[in-house]
Amino acid sequence: MKPLEGVRVLDLSRVLAGPWATQLLADLGAEVIKVEKPGAGDDTRHWGPPWHQHGDERVAAYFLAANRGKRSVEIDFATEEGAALVRRMAADTDVVVENFKVGGLRKFGLDANTLRAAHPRLIYASITGFGQDGPYAARAGYDYIIQAMGGLMSLTGLPDGEPGGGPVRTGVAVADLFTGMYTASTILAALYRREQTGEGATIDMALFDAQLAMLANQASNALVSGNDPGRQGAGHPNIVPYQPFSASDQTIIIAVGNDRQFARLAAIVGHPEWAEDPVYATNAARVGARETLVPAIAKVIATKTAAEWLEQLEAAGIPAGPINTISQALADPQAIHRGTRIGGAGGVLGEVPMVGGPIRIDGQRSDAPLPPPALGEHGDLLRKWLSEDDLQALRAKGIVG
Repeated sequence: MKPLEGVRVLDLSRVLAGPWATQLLADLGAEVIKVEKPGAGDDTRHWGPPWHQHGDERVAAYFLAANRGKRSVEIDFATEEGAALVRRMAADTDVVVENFKVGGLRKFGLDANTLRAAHPRLIYASITGFGQDGPYAARAGYDYIIQAMGGLMSLTGLPDGEPGGGPVRTGVAVADLFTGMYTASTILAALYRREQTGEGATIDMALFDAQLAMLANQASNALVSGNDPGRQGAGHPNIVPYQPFSASDQTIIIAVGNDRQFARLAAIVGHPEWAEDPVYATNAARVGARETLVPAIAKVIATKTAAEWLEQLEAAGIPAGPINTISQALADPQAIHRGTRIGGAGGVLGEVPMVGGPIRIDGQRSDAPLPPPALGEHGDLLRKWLSEDDLQALRAKGIVG
């Protein structure tokens, strides 16, 4: 039995932050019903190429990444009949997740105040760019903008003045993903509290808030020092050496986490005296001597192949590894052993290649068994809330798919 079996989630969200949260809940055993606009669905269904094609069904790979384990129904809740149906479903639901603009669902009677007034046990999670209040509350929130405004891009990329220098966004939408994870965690806490009190919750999650929270040590560095951390490329602001080095055939990462590891690295690269030199012996000293130490290490690393260095570094207990492509990472023996790549089958979309979740409980994987759904694939679920005549009437009007 998975932890969330018996919990029903009504997913009114789309794109990434909300779907990422609900996918995690599905992996943990919740029944997730994804409500999509008839004939169009989640925007990310159309964010291709690349496409996953199965028969006449085509869906963007982007959509597949965040919608495992869900059932899709098509409901136009911009109509009164569609909104009434969603309200009926919400009355029979534990959790509602949405990511419309602030107040965007109020006119349909699908906002937190309306639904929770009727059903106090309901847990209602709203995800927006900037939160339900404040001077930016009405703004739309996009991951790229949040990475810029939230300080992350000021840390990512090469320093100004170097070739290619300047702020860079991360390769995945981390503000969306972190917000989804924070949302799922908060929902779990609210479910636990409801068991104690019987009361649901109204959850207000913002991409901007999540982005600031996930700055972690870099935000702390700024608060403690009074200075904004700069961009260091692939280096680390607080630890040296902790960055890429180019071997004779490939770039590798060497991540020295303490002075004992540095002493072993110094011996391997032929400079054991560095471990006793006050200029390099402690991490604080090495951070100050970055400009001389890193080039000296790089000069030695360039003399041998990556394989030679990785063998020596592993034997010495120094964290190191190659910079893999995604395909190489998924084909790594460790990834294969852990079953990272999974295939979902049994749905309209056929066999869907996916990267599974990282959760293991009691030695068992926790991936949802359902593959991502085709648009409206599970429309027959609506018979739980509609008579056959009403269902067919709404289908004839195009209000449900």
